Amino acid sequence: MIVVPIKEGENIERALKKFKRKFEKTGTIKELRGRQAYVKPSVKKRQTMMRAVYIQKLQDLED
Repeated sequence: MIVVPIKEGENIERALKKFKRKFEKTGTIKELRGRQAYVKPSVKKRQTMMRAVYIQKLQDLED
């Protein structure tokens, strides 16, 4: 359970923003989206390899 301490007289929008930030850091939404459909381990491995290649290309272009 996420607890957001609110100071006396703090704006509700600011408290809501803190809550959203904490909730996003937990990764709950990302996990739920990942569980919507089963991804085979071979496909998952291929995706991570392709992502790594993409990031490596971006770093090479930057240098």
